[in-house]
Amino acid sequence: MKRILVTGGNGQLGSELKDLSSKHTSFQFTFVDIAELDLLNEKAVRDFLAESRFDFIINCAAYTAVDKAEEEKELCRKVNADAVKLLAVLSKEHDSRLIHISTDYIFDGEFNQPIDENATPRPLSVYGVTKLEGENQVLNELKDAYIIRTSWVYSTYGKNFVKTIAGLAKQRPELGVVCDQYGTPTYARDLAVAIMSIINSIVDKKADQPGVYHFTNEGAISWYDFAVAIKDHYGFNCNVKPIKTHEYKTAAARPKFSVLDKTKIKKTFALEIPHWSQSLKECLNKLAL
Repeated sequence: MKRILVTGGNGQLGSELKDLSSKHTSFQFTFVDIAELDLLNEKAVRDFLAESRFDFIINCAAYTAVDKAEEEKELCRKVNADAVKLLAVLSKEHDSRLIHISTDYIFDGEFNQPIDENATPRPLSVYGVTKLEGENQVLNELKDAYIIRTSWVYSTYGKNFVKTIAGLAKQRPELGVVCDQYGTPTYARDLAVAIMSIINSIVDKKADQPGVYHFTNEGAISWYDFAVAIKDHYGFNCNVKPIKTHEYKTAAARPKFSVLDKTKIKKTFALEIPHWSQSLKECLNKLAL
């Protein structure tokens, strides 16, 4: 039986993988978060991976407080780069296949068409810089790793844009939401399904082409469009007002355009990816407000 370790097990993606694990009975899953395994404790990580050998490691752990990262630069770097390097080194030592989750924030958003895997990274924030450093650590250490970049992740689990907007739209008569930043929402459940499809493909020897991939749902919208769709689903009597980026000050800069091109991952692993509107509806139907 193949063994899979999932770091960041209590996060959005980790929680969705946990839900899916019961459907993948040919694998033995271990889910850890900081309480079970602090990735900044090198000795603990080394001992853990030496004692419990894994065929696959899915690294969902990350420092994702984008604005706070501008102040906590060192902590952000330790989690998003240093800990990732350690996982990559130990994956090589123990012959584990690493699947590392990255982000659209490694790009500056100065694009006018969907961004493919070969586009030049130019991060605008500490978060983006450290996530890019993490990617480079993986690529420097491993030839057989997978890096999956995603964007605008949401789920029924954890804190995210969908749950925040739904809660505010229920309570307030009006909300201002940025209308000049474009991307694609990603339902963490769909990303979890894709990851397991990749692992099954590797195990079944159908396809195994390590490297960098992009995954989001299909389609492209603004944060404003996203918020309106959430509000309309529940029928809340809230006026969602479009505002420009300069009207909504944040500590960290956001990419203006981060629609990711998914051609490579769809072709390589024969994936059918749902449209964002379909997946959003599925998620919202699960949320009890």
